[in-house]
Amino acid sequence: MAEMTRSTGLASALFYRDPKAALRFLERAFGFEPSFILLDSDGNVAHSQMSFGSSRLMVGGEWSDNFRSPASLDGKNSQMVHVQLGKDEDIEAHCKKARAAGATIIQEPEMQFYGDRTYRASDPEGHVWTFNVTVKEMESDDWDEAGGFTMVSRLD
Repeated sequence: MAEMTRSTGLASALFYRDPKAALRFLERAFGFEPSFILLDSDGNVAHSQMSFGSSRLMVGGEWSDNFRSPASLDGKNSQMVHVQLGKDEDIEAHCKKARAAGATIIQEPEMQFYGDRTYRASDPEGHVWTFNVTVKEMESDDWDEAGGFTMVSRLD
């Protein structure tokens, strides 16, 4: 039986036309681990959760006009999911695995001004994913100088 703990934190929820295919894809392409899947009396996914490190992702089907997959909205997204990989992970290998599993790579791995190597992919239904790995630890002053920004801790 899957563990049913509800820890404090943030989880994203994504909606798919075919949540069963999405669950299989997210595991194969991006390395998410299934936590639990609730099936209704017809065997359809009613709700599910996956994990990546200490983060959770909920995956479900479309259930009203307000909860749709990008595939049902001409590819439009209102969010992008960001995944921080472990410091020693090979982002090129992660990208290659995602591509082989059917992800569309929309930005090849490249260095960012803040010291991370990043790539972007879309899944088969059009959700956009960004994967980062920290290559060079940088302080906020370094970010400001490299990117032409001013970092503050909050807006007044």
